[in-house]
Amino acid sequence: MHARADGQGRPLGFVLTGGETSDYRAVPDLLAMPVNRPRRMLADKGYDADAIRQELLFHGTRPVIPPRSTRKDPPPATTEFIKTATASSECSTG
Repeated sequence: MHARADGQGRPLGFVLTGGETSDYRAVPDLLAMPVNRPRRMLADKGYDADAIRQELLFHGTRPVIPPRSTRKDPPPATTEFIKTATASSECSTG
């Protein structure tokens, strides 16, 4: 389950995918939800991909995604926002 939340962590919508489905596949549906365009997307390492980052930037959304440990050239990330992303990812688990 993938959730889209507002800046205060309140859920705006959900996307359900299979258990073995990559997090990447949920991004288009999360962005297509009929709510305001987000200024930032806070997500966990499962969403760390150049294609996702580029898509978000193309739509004017700043990606705040911690890099995977296997990345050879990780993009810069703001620690403050990453701490928030970790906390907000708990929104879907209660």
